[in-house]
Amino acid sequence: MRNALAVTLLLSSGIAMADEGQWQPYQMPSIADKLKSRGIEIPAKELADLSQYPMNAVVGLGYCTASFVSPQGLAVTNHHCAYRAIQFNSDAQHNYLEQGFLAASLEQEPSAGPNERLYVTEAVTNVTAEVTAKLSDDPLTRYEQIDANQKALIKACEADDNYRCSVRSFHNGLEYYLIKQLIIRDVRLVYAPPESVGAYGGDIDNYEFPRHSGDFSFLRAYVGKDGKPASYAKDNVPYQPKSFLKINAGGVKAGEGVFVAGYPGTTNRYRLTSELKFASDWLYPTQAKRFQSRIDTVNAMGAEDEALAIKYSGTKAGMANRMKKLNGLLDGFRATDIAAIKQQREDEFRAWYASQQGDNTLVASLEDLVAEQVQQIQTRYYFDNAQSSDLLQAAIALYRLAKEQQKPDEAREQGFQERDMKLFAAKLTRLDASFDKRVDKTLWLADLQAYLAQSNRVAALDAFFGDKGPEALAAELEGFYAASELGAQDKRLAWIGKPPAEFEASQDPFIRLAVALFDTNMALEKADKTLEGKLSIARPAYMQALIDYNKAKGWPVYPDANGTLRISYGMVDGYQSRDALYKQPFTKLDGIVAKHTGVAPYKAPQKLLDAIKADDLGQHRVASVYQDPRSWLCRLFSCLEKVEDFNSVPVNFLSSVDTTGGNSGSPVFNGRGELVGLNFDSTYEAITKDWFFNPEITRAVHVDIRYILWMMDKVDHAQNLLDELQLVRD
Repeated sequence: MRNALAVTLLLSSGIAMADEGQWQPYQMPSIADKLKSRGIEIPAKELADLSQYPMNAVVGLGYCTASFVSPQGLAVTNHHCAYRAIQFNSDAQHNYLEQGFLAASLEQEPSAGPNERLYVTEAVTNVTAEVTAKLSDDPLTRYEQIDANQKALIKACEADDNYRCSVRSFHNGLEYYLIKQLIIRDVRLVYAPPESVGAYGGDIDNYEFPRHSGDFSFLRAYVGKDGKPASYAKDNVPYQPKSFLKINAGGVKAGEGVFVAGYPGTTNRYRLTSELKFASDWLYPTQAKRFQSRIDTVNAMGAEDEALAIKYSGTKAGMANRMKKLNGLLDGFRATDIAAIKQQREDEFRAWYASQQGDNTLVASLEDLVAEQVQQIQTRYYFDNAQSSDLLQAAIALYRLAKEQQKPDEAREQGFQERDMKLFAAKLTRLDASFDKRVDKTLWLADLQAYLAQSNRVAALDAFFGDKGPEALAAELEGFYAASELGAQDKRLAWIGKPPAEFEASQDPFIRLAVALFDTNMALEKADKTLEGKLSIARPAYMQALIDYNKAKGWPVYPDANGTLRISYGMVDGYQSRDALYKQPFTKLDGIVAKHTGVAPYKAPQKLLDAIKADDLGQHRVASVYQDPRSWLCRLFSCLEKVEDFNSVPVNFLSSVDTTGGNSGSPVFNGRGELVGLNFDSTYEAITKDWFFNPEITRAVHVDIRYILWMMDKVDHAQNLLDELQLVRD
């Protein structure tokens, strides 16, 4: 049953909610009063300056966030963000996922893999005028002009090939910013606890609280001897960042203000209610069903082959995380009628807009385009999945590259330009670490069967598989893998740069299928671009009206997350999870022991249990995590009773900062800009914040810096790394 009371309260409270907002750094001075009210002492203008501490120490991984914590390029992030690096260096003889890893010296730090990068954002420039100048009214032409304008800006920005530049859309195309990032190409694994620490509780505890996860790892950035970024080489030297974070070994207490900086992935808070309903009614359930099937397949096959399990560990972890998030979104939509909340606010906006403009054609035209987009997604969903084989994807990319290389570089599709070739080759190389033809074939077979069981068929694909029954289809796929050479790294890489004619003459079955599907995929891509061209007119117009409305109401105006650097602020705080259940903001070591069963995912390492049993806490022991029991704890406990001392090491804690996927690994700062934790998750009730921010239950989950330091000191004895850190205490 949906919580009607919650809906009523949220509707009556308005949208001006405390701690909401994933703010662009340049916006920080405009919310200086909000930061100050939360106890953030560091000047807002310093947070807006990417060349100053602490923002110049915050870096991206392309999918997560990290931060420099030493003058020798040491960077801390989440264990699950370093998972690919750990998996890349693991095998059946040295399973660092299971055993953990610690390099005792620089010489022992291995490459994190050919695809791993650290991105240091140095400049963010508003280029809206350059991107949107003199655009055509024809949708496809308009799309191509925007794309060409972006490419020109990127090319000029990347005059120095040590930089990676991108142009990102903000407010759904109302604004565009050019992001300039220094690329660190040599990233190495330094220290990671075993998965039984880094993911303690596993999928069961994912998105839950209380948590007891040591979700942290350390990487190091390396450069050439000249100090410039370089590909991996044994004689490279540690990168010296412009600054690195001070670490407050005293951590934080409940009620203290904190802020987070990082690269949140995607939110949809400004989307239409109809888009939310499509996601909740069709897209998310359909995706969840497929993810669960794929996870079950990998689990079953991995249980019989440890090497296979290691290869697919990162893939499975990513799918499991996405699976639980999808289920959390669906549960959240059922628990609180977010569609009703958004619909009422949308209706109020429409009424306001009609009073200003005299009609509502703006919203109606956008609704029509959204309906067209929904139809495209549903029509193509199974066809897109039917191309999921890793070897087919490699063949498709290689043939597309051959076709694109017939054009001038500036006319090529992004991803196939000369600037992309290193990453293109690295991706093909990296495939070996996470590919097994038995698994790939089984997963692809399931996707093909799902495609054949529905009505939105494509002639080019049916020509290969359309008349095959289950047994014949399985036999056909067996022949694909037996006859293809793309499973061999050297054979894959050898196709880079070959002309289209060689692909078209090839007898490799995956290449033959890629060639056969090319025209269909290009036609679908053209239709997508045409629709995007239409949306590039409708969405910015809608967003401008919505921003004007929000400003008129005095509500916060910040862009949806889009993978760019953002800052969120809040306070250390628990929350009312359900009736009569208040979740306190800190967990401690005792909880690890209480959960321990000796069976994964609650199988803590013996050396960790021994350190807890010996009460070997040293200077990391914390007497209390509350500022003033009389003012803070009366809402949690009977104020007639004496509150017990904490007397432990804090493991995880909650705060009200506004985060989402991509914020994993983000540094959590105290009010002075000192590192006190790492963001790694959200509570289950908060998952729907991607669509709607509810301040009462939206909480982010962080690993406490005091737990990280205790693990380094008392459990793993990483003194060499502790000596690199700049620790401060209150």
